Parts: sequence; structure tokens; C-alpha cells
Amino acid sequence: MVLTDADPRRLLDLATSAARDAGNLVRQISGRDLRAATKSSPTDFVTQMDSASETMIRQTILDARPDDGILGEEGTSLVSRSGVSWVVDPIDGTTNYLRGMPNYSVSIAATKDGETLVGVVYDPTLEETFSAARGQGAALNGRPIWCSATLLRDSIIGTGFSYLPSNRARQAEILRTLLPSVGDIRRPGSAAVSLCWVACGRLDAFYEKGLQPWDYAAGALIAREAGADVLGAEQESWQDRVVVASAPSLTAQLREILSVGE
Repeated sequence: MVLTDADPRRLLDLATSAARDAGNLVRQISGRDLRAATKSSPTDFVTQMDSASETMIRQTILDARPDDGILGEEGTSLVSRSGVSWVVDPIDGTTNYLRGMPNYSVSIAATKDGETLVGVVYDPTLEETFSAARGQGAALNGRPIWCSATLLRDSIIGTGFSYLPSNRARQAEILRTLLPSVGDIRRPGSAAVSLCWVACGRLDAFYEKGLQPWDYAAGALIAREAGADVLGAEQESWQDRVVVASAPSLTAQLREILSVGE
């Protein structure tokens, strides 16, 4: 059946189905058995499975909604004729996948008129599906989730680092400034997973600079719908911004330290 409307429930069902099917495909083959190529730097990897996952997601979406647009990390770029566009990361956390580590994910979001309508992040390593529809809250495997209410001094903060060595020195300086003020730091290796962990309270905040839309479009909506404050994920500022998602209890202090609250 071909769908043409932008009903959030239908969009969410389609995103969930596409993400789970792609995640299950990825999980069938160990990343350690694949040959990897590099993209922006020697540590920025892509595998055949990234491309296979994106192809499967694209086909699933277009079979149901042939007039929709799609922006995918691995090269899909289709202009929308329906007003609905999809933002797809077929494997967020490819390095984790290649090393046999947990916490890689498939991330899919649907947007319209500059707003993200639905988002799904599926982590096949933990069988966890995070989902949200705009204005309807967030869920983990169908159960409602909320962000934490932790003070900054007790907080666990997630972050990520650039693939480019030239950017890492500045990121290390920011970390040195932040570390004395927080409980601890984590680096899960997938921005999408990290944002979802803010949504369910495993992390109290997450920040990273230099992310692309497919890295955070779904996760940012999920975090926001779970009550987190989210900065830098608006579509008009999708290029080279610091994305910060945080429990409201520590937002002001964290943004001041990160110098992104201006």
C-alpha cells in the first residue's frame, strides 16, 4: 500500500520497521569479517554493510512512500515531492561494529516543513528500539521514557570526538574544563545511541561538535520528547554546530562550561 499523508503514527511505524529490518541485516554479519574503507580520515570507516543497510532502508521507504525524499549518510539524496523527507544513518557507530563492540545503531527520522516529525533509533546489540513522535513523548521498546533530574556535580556526561586530528586538541581542552565539574564521562561511540541514553536517563547529557544530520536527527527528537533540553539540532543550523542534549536540571551550567549558551 502506498502512503501519501504525513500521519505521525504511520511514519513512525514505517521508520520502526525499516530500522529493525536493517539492524537485523547488519547483525547477521560480524563487522570483524568485513573489509573497511575510510572517508574523512584514517579513522572514519565505512563498510559494505553500511551501504547494504542504507539500500534496504531506502527501498522500504520508497515502496511505501515513493514521493518522499531521502538523505542518507552513504550517498542517497532524493528530493521530496510529497513534503516528507527522511534522514537516514544506516550504521551509526561503524567503528564499534567493526570491532565487535556493542552500541551501534540504525537511525531514521522523518521531517516536514523544517520539523522532525518522528525518530527511531534501533540498537540491535541490545535489542532496543527508541522512538518518538513530535508532541507525543518518547519510548524504549514501546514503554515511555524520561530524562534524569541529576545535578551537574553528580552527572554522567556523554561525548564524542572528531575523526580529524586537528579538531581533537580543542575537544580535549573542553573536556579538561568540563571534567572537574561532573561525576564522570562516557564515550559510547554512537551519537544516536548517546542521545537516546539521555532520553532514558542512562546519561544525564551528551554533547558533540561536527555531527551531521543523520547522526542526530532521530536521537535529538527522542531526547527532546523525553524532556531533555536540546541545542543545535534545528534544521537551519545542521552544519558544524555543537549538539547538546541535557537534563533540564543541569542545562544552564553545562552550556556555560561548553560556551554554547550564547
